[in-house]
Amino acid sequence: MSSTDRVTVKDVMSTPLEMISKDATVIEAAKQMRDKGINALVVRTSPRAIISSTDVLDAVADGRDVSTLKVTEVMTTDVETATPDLYMEEVAAMMTNYGIKHLPVVDDDYVGMISSTDVTAHLS
Repeated sequence: MSSTDRVTVKDVMSTPLEMISKDATVIEAAKQMRDKGINALVVRTSPRAIISSTDVLDAVADGRDVSTLKVTEVMTTDVETATPDLYMEEVAAMMTNYGIKHLPVVDDDYVGMISSTDVTAHLS
């Protein structure tokens, strides 16, 4: 298989990228994920951050009040990112090595999101 036949992140990533404010409540994040049918949102902060359905579930399981709890209190920071030109096999290896399910795609700025579901669908 030549490199021109291989699938890259750009071919598979979800766009437009869904984002949420760090000051939004966790319940707002959960509703946005549900309404969009996704499991993670980028939080535009420095360092880079995301809030995932796992973060929301952990907050609920811990008995925290997600109606007042802020995204910034549960988000995952210093997230790994992918570039649009990475091959799917490389992304699969990154997700496995880091134990993660979502990678924001960055090309100077955020351009999309790639998930383990995307990777699985395209490698199977």
